[in-house]
Amino acid sequence: MSRTLTPLHTALSLAAAGLPVLPLRRGKVPFGNCPTCADNACGGRPNMKTPGPCDCPAPCHAWAAATTDPAVIVSPPWASAWRRAVAVAYHPGGAGLTVVDLDDADAITWARTALPSTRTVSTTRGEHWIYCGIMTSHNAVRPGVDIKSTMAYARYLGPGTGTMADLPDAVRALAVKQPSAVRPAPRSVSLPARPGGQCPHRTPVFLERGIAMAEQRITAARSTIHATVYATFLAVLSRHGRCGCLTDTHVARLFTAAQAKGETARHCTDAWNNARTTLGL
Repeated sequence: MSRTLTPLHTALSLAAAGLPVLPLRRGKVPFGNCPTCADNACGGRPNMKTPGPCDCPAPCHAWAAATTDPAVIVSPPWASAWRRAVAVAYHPGGAGLTVVDLDDADAITWARTALPSTRTVSTTRGEHWIYCGIMTSHNAVRPGVDIKSTMAYARYLGPGTGTMADLPDAVRALAVKQPSAVRPAPRSVSLPARPGGQCPHRTPVFLERGIAMAEQRITAARSTIHATVYATFLAVLSRHGRCGCLTDTHVARLFTAAQAKGETARHCTDAWNNARTTLGL
């Protein structure tokens, strides 16, 4: 009877094959900064393109901490993370690869007609198409499609099937189109107005300050981006969601800040709707 490999065993196997790996915690996100590196005060890893080196031995810089060194992977700081890990991720760019992340059936249908076939891995909602070659990572290059290569991580979900092809120009071209495809305006915001129609905030300055602080909170996040975006949306809606003063322009500003940190438009919409559901809006 075969035994199920632990995340640590999987990581060591992948590292031996040349994939720089990192542990993912609950929520399938990287471990956050340790106290010494909180808010990137350490300057970041050298390959994060931030000032100064970081000698932190812990896996606390997401994709930039990914490694193929087995001695690092089994070291005490990493060993603690592996015991809490729920999955393994890898840095595609560090292995010379690019992952086209197809998030739904429509995206898969598009890829089968627009892109050359390659190594394919099934995901929870779609597929990863893996090509040999690197490029800059981009989110939301078209509906349901993200590109993960340099400065990004992808969850390892198995070896996949098919023969890996070279990175085609058709994938590189998606990044050229990216500025027009990313950051679409959010859906219309229909929030119930406060009884009597009077906004309790009395002045638009109060709302403007709140939106600006929310943008700053998202922009300053260095880890747990998903959780930060959701918590920020929840805070904004709990304060301004019932008086009718929020407009599509305000929400677009929050979505733009979130997408600048790597969130997709779909994830932003989901986080916004989940926050509204939590508050009963």
